[in-house]
Amino acid sequence: MLTKRIIPCLDIKDGRTVKGTNFINLRDAGDPVALAAIYAEQGADELVFLDITATVDERKTLIELVRNVAHTINIPFTVGGGISSVADVSALLNAGADKISINSSAVRNPDLINELALEFGSQCIVVAIDTRFLHDEHIVHTHGGRKPTELRTIAWAKELEERGAGEILLTSMDTDGTKAGFALELTAQISGAANIPVIASGGAGSMDHFVDVFTTGKADAGLAASIFHFKEIDIPALKSYLKSKGIDMRI
Repeated sequence: MLTKRIIPCLDIKDGRTVKGTNFINLRDAGDPVALAAIYAEQGADELVFLDITATVDERKTLIELVRNVAHTINIPFTVGGGISSVADVSALLNAGADKISINSSAVRNPDLINELALEFGSQCIVVAIDTRFLHDEHIVHTHGGRKPTELRTIAWAKELEERGAGEILLTSMDTDGTKAGFALELTAQISGAANIPVIASGGAGSMDHFVDVFTTGKADAGLAASIFHFKEIDIPALKSYLKSKGIDMRI
């Protein structure tokens, strides 16, 4: 059985780490390079860096910041935000990213997933799904959660796998930042529908929420931001707790 992963997420706006609730009301959470170093030292399995306004501002991810983070850490590092071409991915991998995450550009041009998987290998390509429950259905959103699409979340997850995505980063906008727990039913549905790893994001507020998402939600990884940034949960303590609950972790 594969070990489950704990992944802190750095949401970046104007070069700073920020965190909000339901994708709004952002507050400052510190310097991304310093936070990245702390998480690597604490035993985080991976790190995700999302330039959350790159698509909205129609600009590229902050390459220099990516380079600085990559030089500071020794764990796998995924970067997303404003990526829309092979050249964008190439630049980020050259700057030290191990994987890239696309969202809006994948919805706009699904063939991009095939193209990137072919060029760089599926193991490099994470496709993020920001989803909200609307009109009795889970609907994919783009542009940092600002724009609803016509895509149904579960069908889209299956398509991502077929097109060559290596992982899905699933964020429930309904639970994001609430600390009320992950969207377990949806996570389990996506984990059951796709045969690629699912990273669950949105709603972590306690250690038991991670137990739930790895058992009931069947996720491969649990991603969180504010509980780590504001020192509400300590990564080594979380991993020890999960191990004590019979969940296989890398300690």
